[in-house]
Amino acid sequence: MDVYQGAVAALVPFFLAERAYGYAAASGIVLAASLVSSVAQPLFGALTDRWPMPWILPLSTVLAGAGVALSGLTGSYALTLAFVAVSGAGVAAYHPESARVARLAARGSHSAMGWFSVGGNLGFAAAPLLVAAVVAAGGLRLSPLLALPALAGAALCLPVLRRLREAAEGAGPAKAQDPGPAEDPDARAAPADDVRSFLRLSLAVVCRSIVFTGLSTFAALYVRQRVGGGTAAGTAALFVLYLGGAVGSVLGGSLAGRWDRVTVARRSYLLSVAAVAGLLLAPGPLVYPFVALASLGLYVPFSLQVTLGQDYLPSRVGTAGGVTLGLTVSIGGLASPLVGALADATSLRTALVPLVAMPALSWLAFRTLPEPAVPALGLPSPAPAGPFQEPPLGPELTRPR
Repeated sequence: MDVYQGAVAALVPFFLAERAYGYAAASGIVLAASLVSSVAQPLFGALTDRWPMPWILPLSTVLAGAGVALSGLTGSYALTLAFVAVSGAGVAAYHPESARVARLAARGSHSAMGWFSVGGNLGFAAAPLLVAAVVAAGGLRLSPLLALPALAGAALCLPVLRRLREAAEGAGPAKAQDPGPAEDPDARAAPADDVRSFLRLSLAVVCRSIVFTGLSTFAALYVRQRVGGGTAAGTAALFVLYLGGAVGSVLGGSLAGRWDRVTVARRSYLLSVAAVAGLLLAPGPLVYPFVALASLGLYVPFSLQVTLGQDYLPSRVGTAGGVTLGLTVSIGGLASPLVGALADATSLRTALVPLVAMPALSWLAFRTLPEPAVPALGLPSPAPAGPFQEPPLGPELTRPR
């Protein structure tokens, strides 16, 4: 799925080359996908809190792929915006439900959620390579080939749906034989929501999103200017940016086992400040190590922020996932046109300078955030039982530290 979030940014240099868009117009394409995704994800999150919807996973995957695939077929700027908006809607529908299912499968493990995030990071990393392989060879007219990963991803979702259905059907009789409320894990009181901490966490994720989306949109163009290379130099920069995210997500889960999540996130954002500044100041090929460091610093907290959000809002896990994994991540695209307009008026390097402040603001937001208590993962089971309802979790499924 996340290959299509990365693909929109990876297509920007080709839109500039074939259609002579300015920086502001090109960043507007990223904005179209981000705006739809930002608005829709909390709505889908609220729906998944009320009704489990695993069937939406393959459907949303196909929708995201179709939008990107069609964006290269029209010379109309308005239609291009419409198609990437369709892709953004698919991304919006996918993330809250996938976070809910992943949390259920991970039993609350930070490391397991880190590996879940790795899948998305690898999708981001593959996006520039996929786009370059398809579009650089034959131009934007070959963009329909970009739909193939979506079809494969949708097919891979089908066995998951079947297992969820079988598990729900198998859990029905066991639930009926439950000895009584004294033994029912659902009868335990849920921890109270900490809305204030969740809002501060969301602000930190918004700032992270602005810097990461800005780098995703313009890093390829900026590195090409710095090293004097062609399309391959920019593609390599995006690949490093996204691949570093995969490493960072796994590292974040491991570090959270040694220190608490808030401490790990806070230190990672300090690293990000130095890395983004170095990226803008480093001469020539030295820019690539700073791209990698910036990616690590921005992605170490990524999966930790998802579980923190769910722990701050334990009664609204879907909404928390929709915001931390969706809305606040996508909302960074809203700032891209501002960066693009500043780049058109001055230079791309000048326009990227304000991004240094964003991880610093995230660090400030994390400074006094509390580490939430580690709750039991006895998620309430929706009633009555439906065909896609997950089985109730027993008291032995508690969150590992």
